Amino acid sequence: MGLNAQTAVPEFQALEVLTAAEMTQVNTGIPVFATTVTRDAAFGGAGEKVLAEGQFAYIEATNATQYYDGAAWQSVGVTPGLVPMVPTSVAVTGAGSSATANANGQVTFTSCATLLLNGVFTSAYKNYRIIFEGTGSANVILNARFATGGTANSTSNYNFQKLLVNGTAIVAARSTGQTSFTITENVNTTYGDIFSCDLSNPQATQNTSFSSIGMSTAVSSYINQIGGYFATTTSFDGFQLIPASGAITGTISVYGYTI
Repeated sequence: MGLNAQTAVPEFQALEVLTAAEMTQVNTGIPVFATTVTRDAAFGGAGEKVLAEGQFAYIEATNATQYYDGAAWQSVGVTPGLVPMVPTSVAVTGAGSSATANANGQVTFTSCATLLLNGVFTSAYKNYRIIFEGTGSANVILNARFATGGTANSTSNYNFQKLLVNGTAIVAARSTGQTSFTITENVNTTYGDIFSCDLSNPQATQNTSFSSIGMSTAVSSYINQIGGYFATTTSFDGFQLIPASGAITGTISVYGYTI
């Protein structure tokens, strides 16, 4: 954060005597905040400006300039490419399991019966992409749940449709009112299987929709496409991967993007 960065949005009163520090703060331009959490805390409190349409802010965590449109914060312009989201924390279960995130947000994990990434969805972006590469201790279906504040949401609100292609066989199926959703159909034991999943509105208080496409090296190649949504307007900041059996090992990254 720069020496002269404005880190608060004060509201001065009539006849108030301003200090040199306060005058410097006023003249620094767009206020700078470490995260969207510190941004939100800077408005509406004692001695602080009330948030109003037209307010600007800069968020260091995502290098994004934002403006308030009267209802929500919006990003200025289009952010080029995929912006890595660094988890605030990672939680795992399973004997011998471990997980670490590097500076670019890529999480490397081993022998996880569950893997939960916190703080990867923020108000800076409406859309996100998850990219996974890994193996399973058995050929397993990999399920997922959205999470808030480190707690996975296991309510019966996951609806999804899947299309599976195996050789010349094509199989379709639909599931509704589930406690999780399938994010990829088969994670093989020997080779690095992959999937990418696009999400819309996970952080907003709206229905969160998702679309995933995956490839498994099981039976030479096995392709699946899965799409669906969470049926209530819940705000999420993370997600959890849950193999139907066994454990998973590999890498996963989350990116925010603007369309």
